[in-house]
Amino acid sequence: MDKKNIKEKQIEEYKVRTDLAIEAREMVHQDEEIEIKGVELEEKIDESIDLKITKVSIKNEHGAKQMNKPIGNYITIECELMKENDSEVQEKLMKELANEIKDVIDIANTNLILVVGLGNEWVTPDSLGPKVVSNLLVTRHLYEEMQDAEYLKSMGKVSAISPGVMGQTGMETYEIVKGIVDEVKPDLIIAIDALASRKTSRVNSTIQIADTGVHPGSGVGNKRKGLTEESLGIPVLAIGVPTVVDAATIVNDTMDNLIQAMMSHTSNANILNSLQEFSNEEKYQLIKEVLNPYMSNMFVTPKDIDSVIKRIGFVISGALNMTLHPEIDRKEITEYLN
Repeated sequence: MDKKNIKEKQIEEYKVRTDLAIEAREMVHQDEEIEIKGVELEEKIDESIDLKITKVSIKNEHGAKQMNKPIGNYITIECELMKENDSEVQEKLMKELANEIKDVIDIANTNLILVVGLGNEWVTPDSLGPKVVSNLLVTRHLYEEMQDAEYLKSMGKVSAISPGVMGQTGMETYEIVKGIVDEVKPDLIIAIDALASRKTSRVNSTIQIADTGVHPGSGVGNKRKGLTEESLGIPVLAIGVPTVVDAATIVNDTMDNLIQAMMSHTSNANILNSLQEFSNEEKYQLIKEVLNPYMSNMFVTPKDIDSVIKRIGFVISGALNMTLHPEIDRKEITEYLN
């Protein structure tokens, strides 16, 4: 392997991994200290539950190259209370998420929707997709069996699948979904997936909606063929929640906090100032080199992930049920599923 290939491999190995467009924008903006041409930003805040909605729109190829994300729209909902067992907060989050989904897709003119729950149901941080699918009201079979039933007029036409992961099936997720698309012919796919973040504060407290599709496993360094409009021939809406961070991210966040604490308690801040001059990418690469080979590929999730995944899955499935079946009361859907 020549020096050029070795360098490229090192860059890829130490690259900051994130599935969130808002974090990609933060990295570019912080490191270059300039606005990104071709990228628009819009923010909205609901102080009642400390909720922040950020819309990042990538308009052209220049913006896509700078962000390392496809052209499209990315909506991020952040709320620290998302992970708490608070029914009032969950209800508000459902409604906010449902409203944002409706802004992205035209439900009224969509005949059949396929919801794909990505991930491994036996690995808790990766089980968000299957959890959401298990709480969805699916109705395609009802349309097939009782086409003239009056109550179907208040329901959307929805089917769902949890395709598992390659280690379980021996097949790429794309291959399974492509086969279903060719046979069932849905008009839209909504893919639910667990994501990776570069900030510990966003784990289990952030939901991202993207109209650009999804690349399963990309946040943790696994390269799989994406579920996109280009690959499947129909629009793909992705909904994801960061459930893990890598070890280097935790160390990086800790180091930032340590620098700030030490700056306020020491008169000799020369060394600390020099550390602050490092860009986010440079600090991250330094930490990865220090951790390698012991912890460089370790991903971490909070200890209460079981209960948190259940709550967030409930919020997302509730929002989807409200969106896909807008004329049915959510309580009626819950009673039906139970």
